[in-house]
Amino acid sequence: MKYRPRLADKELERNLKAFGAVLIEGPKWCGKTTTAEHISKSAIYFQNEDEFSKYEGIMEYKPSLLLDGENPRLIDEWQMIPRIWDVIRFDIDRRSEKGLYVLTGSTTVDETEIKHSGAGRIKRMTMGTMSLFESGDSDGSVSLTDLFENKDIGSESDTTFEEMAYIITRGGWPDSIDSDPEVAYEQIDGYCKTILKSDIHTVDGIKKDSERMFQIMRSLSRNISTSITDTKIVADIEHFEGTKIHVNTVKNYVSALKKLHVLYELPAWSPKLRSKATIRTSPTRHFCDPAIAAYFLGASANNLMDDPETYGLIFESLVIRDLRTYVQGIGGQVYHYRDSNGMEADAVIHLKDGRWGLVEVKLGQSKVEEASSNLLKLRNTIDLEIMGGPSFLAVITCNGYAYKREDGVYVVPITCLKN
Repeated sequence: MKYRPRLADKELERNLKAFGAVLIEGPKWCGKTTTAEHISKSAIYFQNEDEFSKYEGIMEYKPSLLLDGENPRLIDEWQMIPRIWDVIRFDIDRRSEKGLYVLTGSTTVDETEIKHSGAGRIKRMTMGTMSLFESGDSDGSVSLTDLFENKDIGSESDTTFEEMAYIITRGGWPDSIDSDPEVAYEQIDGYCKTILKSDIHTVDGIKKDSERMFQIMRSLSRNISTSITDTKIVADIEHFEGTKIHVNTVKNYVSALKKLHVLYELPAWSPKLRSKATIRTSPTRHFCDPAIAAYFLGASANNLMDDPETYGLIFESLVIRDLRTYVQGIGGQVYHYRDSNGMEADAVIHLKDGRWGLVEVKLGQSKVEEASSNLLKLRNTIDLEIMGGPSFLAVITCNGYAYKREDGVYVVPITCLKN
């Protein structure tokens, strides 16, 4: 299969020049190993069952043998033998060189299993499923950098709502990009069933009930892109599923999903305000790919077309996924904003140099006027003397024209955007 370039490629190259090793974390099947192989000159695969017992034996009597090979050396799924972390860290200290190792991991590790954090030696970076620019579904005619630099833009996306619904349900896993709809569904079906029947047990060694996990993931799907709490998940399951569940069970299962990099939380932004409004601090919750939410809701592309509200929320989750990927390449983080006065922004993009921008996500062009007005009102509630003014305000849509309105608000179809 031809390698599809990833935005993480340049980040990986940059990090290998600055650190002895780089750890790529992210959900299974998102392309971590392929990206790592693209730059590595040798590799060892801990998930190789034919060799795993041998690797464990070597670890007991001479662990440094596992590092033998040309550098950069890939250590794939390193968490299967956590002690290798300290072996790598020691080798980096001994050799005082950069770019020696690339590690990949699909689950987080109990930090008590390693002796040293790896600070200053091992850099962590994340990968997700493919953004629309990486998959070829965005032409990249508008970049986030353009917005931060207040440039004029002009482009057009002819992506239809039907096409976007298919893109969502197809998912952004590399193997699914060119698949027919039926094949893509089978791939996602297999992925999600693996989470339910296998991964949730192996992530922390604690056996879990697959039906409970199914109910929790379906509840998260019903409330995708919202600040649903564990307590509200309990109420949601009792209402829609008709079964009782304890909040501690929800906490444990949600924690397992986070460890698998299947679920992440978009943190709340806390600017200095002019008003006395209370900032809502709960994060919004998203799956690593919006196709997971569609799957657990039993929603095909046609189903999404018949349910605009659900379609809009899952589309918002897709936009957040892409923004997180794009901003990672230019040095920043994505947040959300809600306050007690009803002011909100679906995304706040904050760069490490202090610049920031506000984003609202709207599936159709008919909501652009309302969204632009809300962004302008929100800007006026923020203490700009302390925070500095926003670099941009933008409404991200499914399709249509990319342009800058007379009031200064950008309108950008997600299928025109890149980092």
